[in-house]
Amino acid sequence: MKKLAITIVLFMATTVVFAQDKNKKMTMEVDGVCEMCKMRIEKAALGVKGVKYALWDVVSHDLSLIIDERKTDPMKIKTALVAVGHDTKELKATEEAYNKVMPCCKYRDDEVVKSHKTN
Repeated sequence: MKKLAITIVLFMATTVVFAQDKNKKMTMEVDGVCEMCKMRIEKAALGVKGVKYALWDVVSHDLSLIIDERKTDPMKIKTALVAVGHDTKELKATEEAYNKVMPCCKYRDDEVVKSHKTN
């Protein structure tokens, strides 16, 4: 009985140690130009199972994430981002997906990007 109790306690302690290691912080670059892009990018990232936190910075284009690596990986997140029209370094949105973003969000258009920098 003593051995069983010790085994259970050791098992639970091991589980707690490994459970604390499930969340990973990471960042990735995602193209966009405005607050509407920010909302779309964050919503797409948070829609991926295993993404617990997503915050995109308009100026740096960095998407800060906290993910559960047991449920997702960076490529799944990037796939979700390009599906809503935003490029990453590794994946590019299709023309069809890019053309669905609002005119003010056309980050591939130099004139649109310039207009956001002057605001």
